[in-house]
Amino acid sequence: MQIDQLIQTISLAAIPVLFAITLHEAAHGYVARHFGDMTAYQQGRISLNPLRHIDPVGTILLPLLTLMLGGILFGWAKPVPVNFAALRRPKQDMLWVAIAGPASNLAMAMFWALLYKVAWSNPANYFAEPMLGMAQIGIQINVILMVLNLLPLPPLDGGRVAVSLLPHRQAYQLSKIEPYGMFILIFLLITNLLGLILWPFVRMVTEVIKFIFGL
Repeated sequence: MQIDQLIQTISLAAIPVLFAITLHEAAHGYVARHFGDMTAYQQGRISLNPLRHIDPVGTILLPLLTLMLGGILFGWAKPVPVNFAALRRPKQDMLWVAIAGPASNLAMAMFWALLYKVAWSNPANYFAEPMLGMAQIGIQINVILMVLNLLPLPPLDGGRVAVSLLPHRQAYQLSKIEPYGMFILIFLLITNLLGLILWPFVRMVTEVIKFIFGL
């Protein structure tokens, strides 16, 4: 990718990527507070301020590298601290805390799709072209993060959902994978297996959103 094209892409991607990653984490904290865990609230992590959630590697460096090298746009923020033992019904409430992140990404993907629709309907507007580019990236990153986080691999949200839904013995066995989950994810990423797993679902969700908004 040429330097001027890279700068343009970064300019368009900065806002969608930052908010896709940070609002995902804030949503976990908000729902955890709703179900009785005040940890994230007490640490000031239930915030729309991206600076409270930025991880230098996951939020800045890795998305930049994936933009430069192509492939699946990938990243993370500082995980919001959740004390599952403080939830009113730890095993059951874990599901809602976990699903809040992917749900926030779905909501943001639909917001960006609406923005795309508005920009596409007003092509004469001076800001229409950059809005189209920003909205397209916003849809993509949010759908990718939603699908990625729904993989049933602890510590991803899908892994926590699975732990919440499985019987106690199976849930315990799955939870033991958590210390190795990030290494498994990185292995899948560098071997391109992650893209092979995610892209069919990413395309499916994206097509459904486009159908809903007539894009």
